[in-house]
Amino acid sequence: MPLVAAAVCPHPPVIVPEIAAGAADELDDLREACDEAVARLLAAEPHIVCVLGAGPATADHSYPFRASFAGWGVPVEAHLGDPATTGPALPLSVAVGVWLLRRALDAGRVRRPTAWQVATVHPGTPPQECVRFGERLGRSTSLGLLAVGDGSACRHLKAPGYLDPRAESFDATVTKALSDADPAALLALDPVLADELMVAGRAPWQVLAGAVTAPLRGELLYDHAPYGVQYTVASWEPA
Repeated sequence: MPLVAAAVCPHPPVIVPEIAAGAADELDDLREACDEAVARLLAAEPHIVCVLGAGPATADHSYPFRASFAGWGVPVEAHLGDPATTGPALPLSVAVGVWLLRRALDAGRVRRPTAWQVATVHPGTPPQECVRFGERLGRSTSLGLLAVGDGSACRHLKAPGYLDPRAESFDATVTKALSDADPAALLALDPVLADELMVAGRAPWQVLAGAVTAPLRGELLYDHAPYGVQYTVASWEPA
């Protein structure tokens, strides 16, 4: 069996309540949406769950997996595998993905898959290379994919990338593609424009598109741009 389900979530560090501190409740709705997407992903009972996000290099990371948020000033870690085994901390995107999965497991809401996988894709990877990466992942037996990435960072004057009038339209295109579980629409995203708009999720979304071999049903769970950065949460389940 190929890809059986997917969840799409963003990766702001402040999704971790300890980092957000007194402002943690501002993203309660986002956390709830991510929790729902991850719960649905795991409820599909894939044999392998892969966390995929942008990173400094395209790579498969070594098990066990350690997410550390010490760089944001809090002693928070999340592990998939033996927490006593130390290893390099993961890049932010997949660290948030591991944190979300650990949160679901600790809540006791889901069954564990047979195996975990964590992979990163370089943010500048061309679409066709993303497709090939996704096709390779999609050859796994019964795969569940957690694709982690933000939309544009240019949605208002105080956004990290300032205000860009193209950002809202770009984000709307992505949101519709994720809502419709439309791989072709994701593959049509312009990597140059995505880079100009500081979109962190373009390459992971296109890897997800490449992993799809059968129609899936999409549902949008969150669509907002707090802090001027687009955060979209979606669930893809069997049609």
